[in-house]
Amino acid sequence: MSRRRLTRPCVDKLRPYTPGKPIEEVQREYGLSDIIKLASNENPLGPSPKAVKAIREAAAEVRLYPDNDCYHLRRALSEKLDVPPDQILLGHGSDELIHNVGLAFISPGDEVVMCEGPFSQWEFIAKLMEGAPVYVPLKDYRYDMAGMAAWLTERTKVVFIGSPNNPTGTIVTKDELVELVGALPEGAILVMDEAYYEYVDDPAYPDSLELVREGRRVIVLRTFSKIHALAGLRIGYGATTPELVEAMERVREPFNVSSVAQAAALASLEDGDQVERTRALNTEGKKYLYQELERLGLKYTRSQANFVWVDLGRECRPVFGELLRRGVIVRTGDIFGASNHIRVTTGTEEQNGRFVRALAEALGAA
Repeated sequence: MSRRRLTRPCVDKLRPYTPGKPIEEVQREYGLSDIIKLASNENPLGPSPKAVKAIREAAAEVRLYPDNDCYHLRRALSEKLDVPPDQILLGHGSDELIHNVGLAFISPGDEVVMCEGPFSQWEFIAKLMEGAPVYVPLKDYRYDMAGMAAWLTERTKVVFIGSPNNPTGTIVTKDELVELVGALPEGAILVMDEAYYEYVDDPAYPDSLELVREGRRVIVLRTFSKIHALAGLRIGYGATTPELVEAMERVREPFNVSSVAQAAALASLEDGDQVERTRALNTEGKKYLYQELERLGLKYTRSQANFVWVDLGRECRPVFGELLRRGVIVRTGDIFGASNHIRVTTGTEEQNGRFVRALAEALGAA
């Protein structure tokens, strides 16, 4: 008698997400107490003081379920994005919204187009829904939009674009985006993952929400995790057409955004200095890192995000290990299919200096 299979066949193809090493783990493994983490693109300034105050006040009411419709936050985002409230998406991080894209729209056999070395959740949801991931190589660390358009077929259901792209920090321009949208086959959806959009200063960067306002089949996803420094509360948002919102609301978990997260996000939006403080620090941090990486003879990609993609010219794992021994956590490039690279988050002036000194030592030791 044959034994009945417990798991769906597609589950065998999934890989659990591997996060950047947490500080506590490095403390245990290496017996260190002074550690900096520049691995997960977190904001070194921390959340807005207004958000921290809102968190404390909201904590007193956590016995109650949160507002399932996120009424106040939805309207604040509507005003900020110039999109009607019924076109706003809210999720337990933008990861949940990516997940819901798959639940709502991807059927077995549907093609899901993404870049090589994609953000892991795009690939994850495509495989979970038994879709067929299609990987398009980057060109000079940027999206090859013409190459991506060439891969579109009548089976294409979802196209994922990260802009700025993780891990390279490069963007898609307005002209490139409009051209790709025009090439989408009937019934296909474009998802713009813009987790780092607040950091961009390139004038060629498009207002992708304009496509939403025009009624195109485009879903724009953003987050409070990065520049607003609320990663621990897990809250993401987005905008799309009423038709696509309705479908994604059908698959959404109830009470998916906590009351504490809603309060903190709303307060962050009311702090007009939060974004500018962080942008200024990030700009200076990148300038310093570029200068020092050039001094060390290392190649890097100029970034429109809060991290820098560095070509070590050698296997990254030994260098990564030496950095850990010096109390510095970065992200290895092998998880993105680039074994000679690391990705380093911009930190405070002190953290950036410590990373550079540790990297110089690590390159020698490795």
